[in-house]
Amino acid sequence: MKKEIHPKYYPKAKVICACGNTFEVGSTMEEIRVEICSECHPFYTGKQKLLDTARRVEKFQSRVEKTKEAAATRKGKKAKQAKAATRKKAAKKIKEDKDSK
Repeated sequence: MKKEIHPKYYPKAKVICACGNTFEVGSTMEEIRVEICSECHPFYTGKQKLLDTARRVEKFQSRVEKTKEAAATRKGKKAKQAKAATRKKAAKKIKEDKDSK
C-alpha cells in the first residue's frame, strides 16, 4: 500500500445508535452515530418503535381503503358486457320495428 493516501483505519470504531445501543466495528471513522440499529429496527424486533411524522403510512392506508371501496362499487367486466348486449338488442329491436312500418 502506498503511504499517506489511505485514511486511518480504526479496528474498534464505536457505533452509537439513537436507542442507546453501542457496539464496535472496523471503520475509517472513530465514532459513528446512527438512527437505527438491529436492536431497534422493526424488521428485526417485530415492533413498530419509530414515529411516522410525515404520516406516510396513514396516507398509504387511506389510499388502499379508498381503492377497496371503489372496487366494491364497481361492476365487473361481465356485467358491463351483459348491459352492452341488452342495449344492442334493444337498439336492434327498435330498428326492426322502424323498418317493418
